[in-house]
Amino acid sequence: MNPQEWMRTDVNRRTFLARGGLALGTTALGALLQPKLFAGNPLATAKGAIQPHHPAKAKRVIYLYMAGGPSHLETLDYKPMLAKMAGQPMPESITKGQPIAQLQGAKLTCFPPQHPFGKYGKSGQEICSVFPHLAKHADDLCIVRSLYTEAINHDPAHTFMNTGTTISGRPSMGSWLWYGLGAETDSLPGFVVMTSTGRAGQQQPIAARQWHSGFLPSNFQGVEFRSKGDPVLYVGRPNGVTSERQRDVVDATQALNQLFDSSANDPEIATRVAQYEMAFRMQTSVPDLMDLRKEDAKTLELYGTKGGDGSFAANCLLARRLAERGVRFIQLYHRDWDQHGGLKQQMEVVAKEVDQGMAALLTDLKQRDMLKDTLVIWGGEFGRTPMAQGNGRDHHMKGFSMWMAGGGIKPGISYGATDEFGYHAAENRVSVHDLHATMLHLLGIDHERLTFFYQGRNFRLTDVSGNVIRPILA
Repeated sequence: MNPQEWMRTDVNRRTFLARGGLALGTTALGALLQPKLFAGNPLATAKGAIQPHHPAKAKRVIYLYMAGGPSHLETLDYKPMLAKMAGQPMPESITKGQPIAQLQGAKLTCFPPQHPFGKYGKSGQEICSVFPHLAKHADDLCIVRSLYTEAINHDPAHTFMNTGTTISGRPSMGSWLWYGLGAETDSLPGFVVMTSTGRAGQQQPIAARQWHSGFLPSNFQGVEFRSKGDPVLYVGRPNGVTSERQRDVVDATQALNQLFDSSANDPEIATRVAQYEMAFRMQTSVPDLMDLRKEDAKTLELYGTKGGDGSFAANCLLARRLAERGVRFIQLYHRDWDQHGGLKQQMEVVAKEVDQGMAALLTDLKQRDMLKDTLVIWGGEFGRTPMAQGNGRDHHMKGFSMWMAGGGIKPGISYGATDEFGYHAAENRVSVHDLHATMLHLLGIDHERLTFFYQGRNFRLTDVSGNVIRPILA
């Protein structure tokens, strides 16, 4: 007899009420005693307390994702040789046999840095002049200049940076973290995504599968909050529906799900139960999150926004508020970094769109004593070419830059280097798997031990490689 037939023939009204009440009572008692006992957390102890593999330096991650591929040569990696050889042919010894995203057989000339760099802070970090606000945080930053990736086009490069593989359908890094550590809140998702769109570069699309849970239980999928209007669709109650009436509906639905789960043993039913409960709680928590009237004028001035405008700066302010409320992984996408032409002018625009917001986020976290246990990461899916066939730069996967701050990262240092043209990651090379392994390490996770058995083998975020970048750890 299948479960549907069992429910039709074996459950009368009294049985349903009795069993449903028992299930709800058990769930309510568990939530009062220790919510994490029911979280399905692979690193939780029998008492429900999080038990990392080693002491964690960071509690959460705020990932500032610059979609489109920011040019490392106009942001964090100054190359005097390019300026010296401006307009001259790119040495064939650098590009021969390399995959390049440019017209084959056409002339490739050295394209000089389009904006000057300066040395900032006591550490003397080299940062492009288009980031005056960020430059004030030079002594907080660890700049990594030797990253490389495995994909030269946007979509697979996004997929690789987010999931550790170019194969679509694998869990994203935020889902792995939420699955491994749980969240510090039960009223908001453990993984939240927000997007903003600029007005300079080509607006390359990003897909929701970049924050998907893949083969992990679907309740660990990232939740996108919209930048304008209601952050989550249908978060408000319909007119005439009170909280008490909606609670009755949710309780009845949960009782049915629990009853069916007792016979079907389907993990997606447990996921549905958790999601209904989360949705009910978010009807209170999300409006409170978005209500910026509690922020003082000084804070709003720091970010340069009053919120609700869909800007990157507004999302940075919301990221701090999400971090305060216990969200484990917060990812902000800004889509404005694909400059194949008009690079000089476009860099001025896009840098201004993000500079004040990201610097304000660092200042705000420091003021609230949160930067020490919040890992902030800034970067895109790849870099840009040092050679050009016009007045822009094309996709480049052999060398690019990122910066990190807080959460156990050594401040005021640079790590790694590209060659004198900015083409190859040449010194202390850092793979995407190394980046992921380091991020997990700072959160108390051994990247080789956080696994999920699927299709006959254990999978992990770092696939079969990855090393913690220990020289950048505080």
